[in-house]
Amino acid sequence: MRRTWAIGAALLLAGGAAGATATAAQAAPAAAVRATACPTGWGSGAKGGPSTGTQPLTDVRAGRHDCYDRLVFDVPGGGRSVGFSVRYVDRLRAIATGRPIPVGGGAVLEIRVGAPSYDPGSGAPTYPGRVGRALPGVDVRGYRTFRDTRFAGSFEGETQVGLGVRARLPFRVVQVPGRVVVDVAHDWTGSR
Repeated sequence: MRRTWAIGAALLLAGGAAGATATAAQAAPAAAVRATACPTGWGSGAKGGPSTGTQPLTDVRAGRHDCYDRLVFDVPGGGRSVGFSVRYVDRLRAIATGRPIPVGGGAVLEIRVGAPSYDPGSGAPTYPGRVGRALPGVDVRGYRTFRDTRFAGSFEGETQVGLGVRARLPFRVVQVPGRVVVDVAHDWTGSR
């Protein structure tokens, strides 16, 4: 009887260990999914093309993601044809006057979007940006990559913004209907 009990106990312990091993093996892929690497290969070279348009800019907003910080330019009615030009510059200069505009951070992205910040027909403002000032309603305090934003003006169908970032980091630009999206990675390695 004692021997039967010992065999039963051994089997129970072995089964529990096997179950624990299976549970650990099942948990490993789930942990791997949570630790997915961030996208890399965006680069830091200039991106874009012709950037003048007739549909007005109505809003600029920022967001945070695990792998990057995001700035979104809303151009309702602009479709997928909203032009843009994004590049790192040594100094941001106002689009119409060439006047230097200080932007905080270790590097500055100049973003030009093919949309005026005013209604081309009436001249009435559609976006309340003021040259040299932070973007209205965009607060980047606490962001991993973004440090500062500055409105640089709107001239001949194009709006210009300065984005101060922590360092010269890789970025991408995505066009979706009615929007231009600028994502700046948190680092070069793709790690979180």
